[in-house]
Amino acid sequence: MASPAQPSHPQLAVSAAIFRDGRVLLVRRAKSPASGFYSLPGGRVEFGETLHTALHREVDEETSLRIEIAGLAGWREVVPGAGGGGHYLIMSFAARWRSGEPVLNDEHDDFRWLTPEAIDGLLGDLKVTDGLPEIIEAARRLLQA
Repeated sequence: MASPAQPSHPQLAVSAAIFRDGRVLLVRRAKSPASGFYSLPGGRVEFGETLHTALHREVDEETSLRIEIAGLAGWREVVPGAGGGGHYLIMSFAARWRSGEPVLNDEHDDFRWLTPEAIDGLLGDLKVTDGLPEIIEAARRLLQA
């Protein structure tokens, strides 16, 4: 099956570093882009949607969790490489888990609640998206403030 055509302009997306009892939720992508990599739940912002509305919608669609957004933890820009892919500006937020247990949709095939220290210790064994540890650390600092 062919990949859908990529838009000709950058796409705005959101993600959430969701903390629960000192651990952050990582989800493993089951599809391209970044298939097999652990990252934060999130996705594209739809036209006319606020960043917070998009984040709540994406977290609900991908994990069924309810969250409280604490604030913007940082951003990442993903540009197409030699293998193609899309151009995304991802606004990453710090969030607190409020209710629910992870129920993944078909975009993901695994999840883990890990401490930031455990993630750092697993970086050689765990494939994570670029900049993930820095975003998680910024989110943790924001939640501790």
